Amino acid sequence: MTSSAADVLDLDITGIAHGGTFVARHEGRVVFVSDAIPGERVRARLLESAAGAGDADTRSFWRAETVEVLEASPHRRPHIWAEADVTHDPADRPGGADLGHIELGQQRVLKRQVLTEALDRFAGPGLEAPEIEAVESGDGTGWRTRMTLHVDDDGRVGPFAARSHRIVPVSSYPLARPAIAEAALALGAERPGRIDLVEPADGRVRILRHPEAARRSARDRRARPTPEVVQERVGDRGFAVDAGGFWQVHPRAASVLDGAVYGLLDGHVEPDATHYDLYGGVGLFARTLADLGGTDIVTVESSRRATEHAAANLAPLEVSAVTARVDRFLQQPRGAGATGAVVLDPPRSGAGRAVVEGVHAMAPSAIAYVACDPVALARDLGTFRGLGWRVDTLRGFDLFPHSHHFEVVALLTR
Repeated sequence: MTSSAADVLDLDITGIAHGGTFVARHEGRVVFVSDAIPGERVRARLLESAAGAGDADTRSFWRAETVEVLEASPHRRPHIWAEADVTHDPADRPGGADLGHIELGQQRVLKRQVLTEALDRFAGPGLEAPEIEAVESGDGTGWRTRMTLHVDDDGRVGPFAARSHRIVPVSSYPLARPAIAEAALALGAERPGRIDLVEPADGRVRILRHPEAARRSARDRRARPTPEVVQERVGDRGFAVDAGGFWQVHPRAASVLDGAVYGLLDGHVEPDATHYDLYGGVGLFARTLADLGGTDIVTVESSRRATEHAAANLAPLEVSAVTARVDRFLQQPRGAGATGAVVLDPPRSGAGRAVVEGVHAMAPSAIAYVACDPVALARDLGTFRGLGWRVDTLRGFDLFPHSHHFEVVALLTR
């Protein structure tokens, strides 16, 4: 079969894939389809990248976009973001809410299915995916405390279209906090580049502009302005962080994950051992280790600014804040004292074999792994299990409703 970008197929959707697309088959070939639901029959247009001339017949899979729902799932709803609804041309649908057309409870069912398949494939037998826990009781909107928009050469501001770097105009931002949505819609013509909108704990929106021209002139070595520092809160604890630095996007995410790590490590933190918060950011989980009774804690983070904030945030405690890449830190010699609990909170790509083996070599008493990517987590759990570790507990949290993202926290012991 010779394919082109204009090809349209009628497909039966049989499953969900990691990344927010859905699975169908056509003449034995897997087709990954956006904006569908398992159990539906849809009409989908092949993407040019999947059906380009010359080698389409040799590709093991294609990608396609739903243009019409022929037989709808009972879980389908009008899209939570009107501009992203299936009634619009796929090229005009904004990205960022790839499950927004699915009833909220069913989104969590599908996320658990993604985790189940990742564990089965990469982590080895015998691990059961947990239910994905709801974090809020509303309709899953109004939670983004941080949002990135883009500005094209004509000064138009908006999100990228799904799976594209083309800016599309929108009249609403339903996933954003109301103040962020209001600030975004009030933006006029801007310089080409990127704009970050941030609402920290004080509720005042910061607008951080990153024009392309500024990036191109970064080589001139002029001193950059010091970033604004904002305060975030988890319970009665305050954390200083750069306005443009990393902090969880959902307003309850930090407290939910802090509580989960606390619960998993309770009883594993001994006062006479050294405990580690790896990929520690501004010190959230190092503080959790201290709250559990740890008196000798090391937090490791590659961002110098974040490490400086961690040192200040944890100043009254016995915490060493180290600026280093985690993989390189683990190669350095350490003292002869016992290693207690380790919190491992890697980026979306996961820890990777070198870091897992480095943590294993430390012989910690327990590991709490905080994951934002199910496949990366499953790979790392497979490596840990191969080294003799047991996965005692898994908990999943739906901290990013209407998107395919979710968080998982795992407890590993010998």
